[in-house]
Amino acid sequence: MLAGEPYTAHGEEMIGLRTKVKKILHRLNVTEYYTDKFQDTINELCPNSAKNLHLEPPFYCDYGEHIYAEENVFINFGAVFLDGGTIRIGANTLLAPGVHIYTARHPLDIADRREWEDCKPVVIGKDCWIGGHSTILPGVTIGDRSVIGAGSVVTKDVPADSLAVGNPARIVKKLNIKTK
Repeated sequence: MLAGEPYTAHGEEMIGLRTKVKKILHRLNVTEYYTDKFQDTINELCPNSAKNLHLEPPFYCDYGEHIYAEENVFINFGAVFLDGGTIRIGANTLLAPGVHIYTARHPLDIADRREWEDCKPVVIGKDCWIGGHSTILPGVTIGDRSVIGAGSVVTKDVPADSLAVGNPARIVKKLNIKTK
């Protein structure tokens, strides 16, 4: 799965892994929300992320351990991460409410789709802002300091210092360019 090879998501082992995560998500989203155990639950869910990762409940993911968020990442409520493949988020990046990040892909052929899926990693650079209800599709890389406009569907890579908007997202402006 992590290598991008086809796999079956509905076998006993895979269901068992996701069931374990759903129990942690229940604690995060319901029973331990802003108790003294809240940050510990985030760190348990996402052990490969910085210890100060902030997830605003409700948050949903498949595995958690495939999320690699650096320092000072803020993920607002309603985020959905299909993290069969890795999701990497650079330091100081902010995600608005309702952002969806998908690594899972499904074949177009019906017979294949009944049997397998695969995953492609997603990478979001440092100091990015991902607008509300944006969707980032499998295999996409978003460069450092870029902004994704609200409601965008990102189907292709976005270079650093870019503003991308729309469905499908397209680059409409270069950012962070100093002019005299």
